Amino acid sequence: MNPISFTREETKAMASELQEYFREELDFDIGLLPAEMLMRFFGEKMGAYFYNRGLYDAQELIAKRMVSLTDEVFALEQPTGHLR
Repeated sequence: MNPISFTREETKAMASELQEYFREELDFDIGLLPAEMLMRFFGEKMGAYFYNRGLYDAQELIAKRMVSLTDEVFALEQPTGHLR
């Protein structure tokens, strides 16, 4: 699997969110470069956890939809004298 990568604009946006968090929640100002470095660190060390959680959520949604689709297909069945 290829590593997750972001555009320069996405990276700047995420780093800006980190800067805002540090400023508002921790009353601490960090520069753009440290914020980008922190974002990359979290991405490399914990990104897979978030990515996998997204996959698990998608799998659960697909499984639920498949059950629903199966029910809908069975509802289309026409009555016959033959039992399955």
